[in-house]
Amino acid sequence: MSLILASASPRRAQLLEQLGLVDYKVIPADIDESLHDGESEIDYVHRMAHEKGEVVRDQSSSTDVVISADTAVCIDGEIMGKPKNEQIGCQMLSRLSGRVHTVHTAVVVSQLDFLGDSLSTSAVTFRPLSQEEIKQYWQTGEPQDKAGAYAIQGLGAMFVENLQGSFSGVMGLPLYETAQLLKQVNVSLL
Repeated sequence: MSLILASASPRRAQLLEQLGLVDYKVIPADIDESLHDGESEIDYVHRMAHEKGEVVRDQSSSTDVVISADTAVCIDGEIMGKPKNEQIGCQMLSRLSGRVHTVHTAVVVSQLDFLGDSLSTSAVTFRPLSQEEIKQYWQTGEPQDKAGAYAIQGLGAMFVENLQGSFSGVMGLPLYETAQLLKQVNVSLL
């Protein structure tokens, strides 16, 4: 049995290692991440996490434990993806400024006949940001490949006035939920 992380995210790998799991393979899933018409935020992250897991499961042994996840930063009923350029990134941060947004992360664990999933939903409040702060933050490079254009585990943390939910879930892999799923397939965490 091998443990496989179906993600190229270094943040997810870091979080998995926080659970004491250091012997695992990384196999990213190349899937179409387009939102379906009328699909809710929660349905979207569940579908993405399941599809990533299925793609990697098809490339793996049935005894392998596959962990897949997907995260969406949402505001005003809209999923904010990763910014494609500075203008879009700064617009995203301006929308988040002084407001509460939601971060949904779905995690899926599969092995043999077991398929378990869980959802972490967090409410994140940003303090008001000036346009100068936004531009300076963008220039650090940190927000350029992050959903919602910020990293809660990095410099972006200085914008977070309040967090209700899971810090690790906002990072991209909710540790409590992941640990509970891994216990169901007898993966030792301690």
